[in-house]
Amino acid sequence: MSAQVFVKLFAIFAVVAIGWGAAKSGRLGSGDPARVLAGAAFYVFVPALLFRTSARIDFERLDVRIVLAFFLPTLAVMGLVYLFLRLRREAGSAPAAPGVRAITASFGNAVQVGIPLAAALYGEAGLALHITLVSLHALILLTVLTALVELDLARAARDAAAGGQRLLRTLATTARNTVIHPVILPVLAGLAWNASGLAIPGFADEILATLGQAVVPLCLVLIGVSLAHYGIKGALQGAVALSLVKLIVQPLAVLALARFVLGLTGVPLAIVVLMAALPVGSNALIFAQRYQTLPGEVSTAIVLSTLAFVATAPLWIALLQALG
Repeated sequence: MSAQVFVKLFAIFAVVAIGWGAAKSGRLGSGDPARVLAGAAFYVFVPALLFRTSARIDFERLDVRIVLAFFLPTLAVMGLVYLFLRLRREAGSAPAAPGVRAITASFGNAVQVGIPLAAALYGEAGLALHITLVSLHALILLTVLTALVELDLARAARDAAAGGQRLLRTLATTARNTVIHPVILPVLAGLAWNASGLAIPGFADEILATLGQAVVPLCLVLIGVSLAHYGIKGALQGAVALSLVKLIVQPLAVLALARFVLGLTGVPLAIVVLMAALPVGSNALIFAQRYQTLPGEVSTAIVLSTLAFVATAPLWIALLQALG
């Protein structure tokens, strides 16, 4: 692994440690600072980033094979994790838990770790392919999981209501809460702007870019604050399992489809596999905080998977070299 990637990993741990230290010192207040930071991220900074990203996607340059090679297996792994946990969910447990764990097992750190990794190993050609996947990463995965979680919450509300709600009312509630949502609404608005063919005005683009740039450091600080506030007690076993799915199962699924079904080779194959092999991304924690479900487990999974990535990344790179 290149020195550039190691520096990025070190910086990630350093910023997480700063957040942890700030929370432990008590300087962030006596309440729940993790929820305050998550609220700022979810309602201010992330929507700006998603709108700007979706408004600027160049759909004409998308390589369909690469998109399918990554997203089909990723959605399959995410769906299987969700379905398995949904069927095993115990009465009284958080309705959003299957969705939160599913996104933790499938959503990678495509920007902070993925971009320097692609650039260092495969140059401009590899970076261009990686950016193609990054442009759709949050849009697709967060949209699908948001719809599933909102459906679970609507079902739980229906079951808790006296006499229960009718199915059509449940579906209507799900649709409304999915669309009027700080993740989905800016994506839809951005895609609509994209379809209009208009460029984002310079002053508006600068505002959106400034807000979007705050997402990465804010999320890293949030991981540290969450670890300090919630701890890892009772979260370690689940975090280890989710990390294994993210670092081993997902890239294996992508490799199988990309190499043996779609016939990808060389740099395109390497990019989609390494994208799948990335550690858990910080957006999973924002998702957990949004639904107040398992933030400690998700924070632990992010830290554990990032640490383990130092060992698993060279193994995936060696395997890809062996495949030519």
